[in-house]
Amino acid sequence: MFKAIGTLLFGSLLLLVQSCAQVPVETKEDPWEGFNRSMFTFNDAIDGAVLKPVAEGYKAITPNPVQRGVSNFFSNLGEIGNITNNLLQGKWDATASSTFRFLINSTAGWLGLFDVASEMGLKKYDEDFGQTLGYWGVSSGPYLVLPFFGPSTVRDGSGLAIKYTYLDETSILDLNDDEELGLLALDVVETRARYLNAEGMIVGDRYSFIRDVYLQNRAYEVYDGNPPKKQAIKNTDSADDSWGDETDNDSWGDDSASDSWGDEAEVDSWGDDSAAATDGNISSESDVTADSSWSE
Repeated sequence: MFKAIGTLLFGSLLLLVQSCAQVPVETKEDPWEGFNRSMFTFNDAIDGAVLKPVAEGYKAITPNPVQRGVSNFFSNLGEIGNITNNLLQGKWDATASSTFRFLINSTAGWLGLFDVASEMGLKKYDEDFGQTLGYWGVSSGPYLVLPFFGPSTVRDGSGLAIKYTYLDETSILDLNDDEELGLLALDVVETRARYLNAEGMIVGDRYSFIRDVYLQNRAYEVYDGNPPKKQAIKNTDSADDSWGDETDNDSWGDDSASDSWGDEAEVDSWGDDSAAATDGNISSESDVTADSSWSE
């Protein structure tokens, strides 16, 4: 199921890039803005007609403890990707922390329904393949709105394709295709429900606001909370790579912002560390001080 999603995503990404190449350049960070706005409108229409009403119903009828349990469950499955990507980036402390979090929450936490590891002081290190590519110097490429998946870049879209093709986190559950589809649907609805409150923070042009917040947040994540300043990016752009050059962060083991296990933020009795994400990436992204640039 997820390999099929990855194949379709990769194929659609190639087609989108090819079709977008015909759109006139509009801005440096968003050269395909005309196409992206059309895709944004398409996604918004589907969200308004189907996904948002379902998410609102889920949030209205599901008790908060159950919502936290579902969120914790999917967060625990995500530790498999965190382990893989922290390992690929050579972040040994983060790899060990993610591994122990998964083992503890999968056992003592009842398959991740309870975040026992956070109560024990084990910090969560969220990493994905897009961040791994960025860590090793792959530039973000142009901003790209993917169908159904929403805001992305060429690099992050490729990372999504890798994830869904080669990393099936649900394989450990030994589910059939129908059960995998149901689990995926629950994950999508739960994720959308967490972003409902964040919509009130959007001001001005929705498309531009979401784009800028996404790019700022991704730069923050790729550089572990310490993205380069705009001037530094301009200096690296003197090379002939038209997509930018992310060479400022390619040293092994430079995890100064993230390699302490016991530095966990305040959590509730469930250990739900999704509080920062509950109100969407938008709330946390406002803390990002770096300017957005697709040449992160």
